[in-house]
Amino acid sequence: MPDALAAGAALAAESARYTGMGWMRGTSGNLSVTLSRDPLRLAVTASGLDKGELAPTDFVVVDGAGEPVDEQPGGPGLRPSAEAGLHARIAAVSGAGAVVHLHMLAPVVAAELWPCGIVLRDLEMLKGFGRSAEDDEVRIPVVPNSQDMRVLGDAFERGFDPATPALVVARHGVYVWGDDLMTARHRAECLEWLLRFATEVAR
Repeated sequence: MPDALAAGAALAAESARYTGMGWMRGTSGNLSVTLSRDPLRLAVTASGLDKGELAPTDFVVVDGAGEPVDEQPGGPGLRPSAEAGLHARIAAVSGAGAVVHLHMLAPVVAAELWPCGIVLRDLEMLKGFGRSAEDDEVRIPVVPNSQDMRVLGDAFERGFDPATPALVVARHGVYVWGDDLMTARHRAECLEWLLRFATEVAR
């Protein structure tokens, strides 16, 4: 497991990358890295800050409920996103080492078209998402948006498939996870291409 300050530096670098791609506009989106499993601890990007300008200390350590722990190695006075609870739920259920929550447009549009789940198959880019490029039907779950992370967490868990490391929250954004931030990034990039393709051909 990474130490908290190393995780903070990685979170800042990845946030800047996603901001440059237009996937963390304004202060939107949040990223997390799992620091320990027992007890579950995550380093999560701090709320209310420009994600393109995070310092390595702009993170908050949270517990399995997404609440800040007593000892904080990051900067003072920071608070985690309200969505930290969903990050923690995903990490606990999936075993993910990193979760990225991004505001790409393609997944949100795709969820409007297919609110019961987005089905993909026979596309080469599915390999980058950890699936087969042929004879493998991939369904990306879609759940209604809610401000209650317990509601979102329950919806995520009901539709969880260990082979599909992504969740689209309707009219909101997407969560993608992996063993580490780089794996989550690669999967997010491939998923964005896949869902952009799906929405373009559906026109």
